Amino acid sequence: MAHGEHKYAVSVEWIGNRGTGTSDYRDYGRDHMIRAGSKPEIPGSSDPAFRGDAARWNPEDLLVASASACHKLWYLHLCSDAGIAVMAYLDHAEGTMTEGAQHGQFTQIVLRPHVRIRAGDDRELAIRLHHAAHEQCYIANSVNFPILCEPVVESVAP
Repeated sequence: MAHGEHKYAVSVEWIGNRGTGTSDYRDYGRDHMIRAGSKPEIPGSSDPAFRGDAARWNPEDLLVASASACHKLWYLHLCSDAGIAVMAYLDHAEGTMTEGAQHGQFTQIVLRPHVRIRAGDDRELAIRLHHAAHEQCYIANSVNFPILCEPVVESVAP
C-alpha cells in the first residue's frame, strides 16, 4: 500500500435558486449536484427535515455511506489476505445525529454487515476481521464519534 498524502477533489454546485436566491429561508431550494472528474453525478439536497428533497442524497446519508463503504473495502481486503472468500456482503448502516442549541452533530454510526463466506472458511476469524477493518478504516479514524459494528457472518452452503 502506498503511503503519503492523498487528495480528493469534488465540486458541489447549488442549483436551488428559484429566482430570488436566498432572499428568504423558504424561497430557495437545497438541491445541488456533486461532481468528481468523469464519475457519475450525485444529486444532492438537504434532509427533508431541513426543507430538502427526500429523493436526493443528503450530506448525512453520504457520511453514513462513506463509513459503511470504507469498512467494507477494508474488510474485503483483510478477508482476502486471510484466505477467507467473502461471497456476499450487505450492510444496513444507520447514523444518529442530534440537534443541539448551537449545532447538530453525529453521535454514532452503527454498521450491521451481513456477510456470507465460503463454506469451510474460518467463521470466527471472519468475525474478528471486522475489528481489524474498523481499525484500518480511514473514515472511522477521521470522525469524533463512535462507529460501532454488529456483524453477522454465515457460511454459504456448498
